[in-house]
Amino acid sequence: MARILAIDYGMKRTGIAVTDELQIIASGLTTVNTKELLPFLKDYTEKETVELFVVGEPKQMDNTASESEVLIQPFLEKLKKQFPNIPVYRVDERFTSKMAFQTMIDSGLKKNQRKNKALIDEISATLILQSYLYSK
Repeated sequence: MARILAIDYGMKRTGIAVTDELQIIASGLTTVNTKELLPFLKDYTEKETVELFVVGEPKQMDNTASESEVLIQPFLEKLKKQFPNIPVYRVDERFTSKMAFQTMIDSGLKKNQRKNKALIDEISATLILQSYLYSK
């Protein structure tokens, strides 16, 4: 089987998580500079088979699109153009950053380690991917 890759898209940094080949476990992969995201994905998909991109969908509490959705739409168009054979699925990402921070606290990370925004983005991508796997 192929992997599923999740993306927590951000203006500066983007968190990335992937499944194992059996699509059972979601694991944080890395955080990349958003400007380098498409080249990173191209390189990754040349080494690993990716069946699906799961991209976080930021929403307001009333279920309408968040302001940051405007930034994600151009990325999605580029993603679909560069990877026409890999479908894109959107997952509600409300509260993933808060849940990621709480995960860091629960796992015993020290206060200065919890300030690592790249780690928060990676954990957020993992939570997005876990959410998708649970919904399957």
